[in-house]
Amino acid sequence: MPIEKKEYSFFEDVFEVVMKIPKGRVTSYGAIANYLGTKMSARMVGWAMNASHSSGLNVPAQRVVNRNGMLTGKHHFATPTQMESLLKKEGVKVEKDCVVNFKNVFWDPSKELSL
Repeated sequence: MPIEKKEYSFFEDVFEVVMKIPKGRVTSYGAIANYLGTKMSARMVGWAMNASHSSGLNVPAQRVVNRNGMLTGKHHFATPTQMESLLKKEGVKVEKDCVVNFKNVFWDPSKELSL
């Protein structure tokens, strides 16, 4: 009987990283891509975040922003203000769709996690 091989899923790997981001912290699409060894795949991480809403998993997609701290994924939430509201509930300050003190709340998976 052959052993069934699990198919690689980039989205699942992204979800796993995002679920490790602590409350009150944020990371970027590019930082996740870099951690996963696909530095040029930040856009794919964004697609994964969009897909996370229908994944059936509890993926805190609000914690993933662009490299400048902007809430570029806000349009993929139930309402345009939900991403900001979720971040604020976790203690992340947001003004004009941008994380305040982004460098201070930035969570880099390459430094925080070991492969």
